[in-house]
Order: sequence, then C-alpha cells, then structure tokens
Amino acid sequence: MQIQISGQHIHPTPALRERVEQQISRFERLFDNITALDVVLSVDKNEHKAGGTLHCAGVRLHADGVASLEDEKKPDALHKAIDAMIAKLADQLKKHKEKLKDHHNAEGRDARVAAP
Repeated sequence: MQIQISGQHIHPTPALRERVEQQISRFERLFDNITALDVVLSVDKNEHKAGGTLHCAGVRLHADGVASLEDEKKPDALHKAIDAMIAKLADQLKKHKEKLKDHHNAEGRDARVAAP
C-alpha cells in the first residue's frame, strides 16, 4: 500500500508519519485490496484537520477528522484528528466490505433454480 502524507501550513514530522502508519494497520486486517492512502494534514487558527482518501479496488473512500483547540494549546490535537479520520475510514471500509459480500443462502438459491 502506498502512503502519501502532505500538509497545508504544516510540515509533516516523522512522528506524524509514524502515527498514520501505525493507525492504518487496522485497514490491512479489514480489507485486502487497498492500493493507496492519501492524507492531508492542515492547521488553521482554531482547529487541526486530517483528511484521508483510501483507494480500494473499485472505490475511493474519504473522511475528515477535526480537532478544535480550546483556550489552551493542546499538543496532541493533530493526533486526535488523525485518530478520528482513521476511525471514520475504518467504518466506511467495513460498510464497503459488507456490500461486496453475498449474504444469500447458496442452498436455497440452488433449490429455487432446480425447481421447475
């Protein structure tokens, strides 16, 4: 899987890259046909954002994670935004995998086809 991490108004540090790579291990357990992940990290005045696009076989899934800053500066706000984005992408990937799965009973289908 190819991972591309870029930033707007921020330079992605090795710690942020490691955090993303650590969190995407759950994708590999959920689905086999993942080709790429594009992550865009951005810092605005009052909020940190992480947007991710997951490229799978035949579909692209996109999610955003946002962590707003309160009165005090929180050093892990960008980490929380990454975690929120990864959680949303994992939920979308689970839903996509369920759509691909055939839920019909094969024995009942064969019986209906064989009956005149």
